[in-house]
Amino acid sequence: MCTSIAMNWGGGCFGRNMDVEYSFGEQVAVTPRRYPLQFWRQPAQEEHFALIGMAHMAGGRPLYAEAANEKGLYMAGLNFPGSAWYEPDPPAGWDAVAPYELIPWVLGSCATLAEAKARLARFRPLGVPLAEDLPLAPLHWHIADGAGALVLEATREGVRLYDDPVGVLTNNPPFPFHQINLSQYQHLTARPTENRLAPGLPLPAFGQGMGAIGLPGDASPASRYVRAAFHKLNAPDPGGELGRVSAFFHLLDSVAMVRGSVVTPEGKLDLTTYACCFSAGSGTYYYKTHGNSRLSAVRLSGADLEGSEVQLFPLCREEDVRMLN
Repeated sequence: MCTSIAMNWGGGCFGRNMDVEYSFGEQVAVTPRRYPLQFWRQPAQEEHFALIGMAHMAGGRPLYAEAANEKGLYMAGLNFPGSAWYEPDPPAGWDAVAPYELIPWVLGSCATLAEAKARLARFRPLGVPLAEDLPLAPLHWHIADGAGALVLEATREGVRLYDDPVGVLTNNPPFPFHQINLSQYQHLTARPTENRLAPGLPLPAFGQGMGAIGLPGDASPASRYVRAAFHKLNAPDPGGELGRVSAFFHLLDSVAMVRGSVVTPEGKLDLTTYACCFSAGSGTYYYKTHGNSRLSAVRLSGADLEGSEVQLFPLCREEDVRMLN
């Protein structure tokens, strides 16, 4: 479970909710330009664009859940169980990349969405785990910059790269379903209701917001997609860095998991462990956690981007209350 949103405000605001019932050792990671990016079947990138995002460190390398690079290109991996398909031995002549390698492989060398689209034209998913105790996560990917968004999916039917005019991604079913399903909600509006049922009858609205009656409120991927799309497409640009970041987190809040509202088949409670927003205009990664609703931030400009070591910033997980008396 997860939701990713891409906005074109101020050069781009991109981010996601991480919905999972456990911690995976995540922390904010800055990968500088001279940290060698290694891949199973692709040439190493000894020098590359700097990256920032949420990652788990394994084998000395950051495994990014989502990240953005210094040029403002964003990429996030979202859960795609039952649909994702990785090839154990892709044929020669294709760019075989393992799922945990894909984000640095793209963001390390691509400055724009157009460059990412061209680079992914020959991508094939390599089904080789990093280690025996790190099974492959079934994923599909959201890719965006200030000019637009793409969705990348690898299934048994093949690798597909879709244009994403809405700028939203959740989970199953595959992306074409969400586009078709959205057609069922064309009647939703943020404006006051209009009596189309019986214009001759006095049917006054008895409250604000009735134009969105029928907007799904459950936590399923299809419902979160529609809800995120509705709120995103109706959200005005508030202007200013902090105004945009604040508004972006409110969008993510509209599709966040409330602890206890979703119980997994294993009996665990699903929840939004963290939410994040990358502001391309300032190169700043903002986040909040389930335990701490106050925003924290890491700036690319404040890191050593010419270094060769990954810089890690542990998460602020405890509630940080500002006492006023």
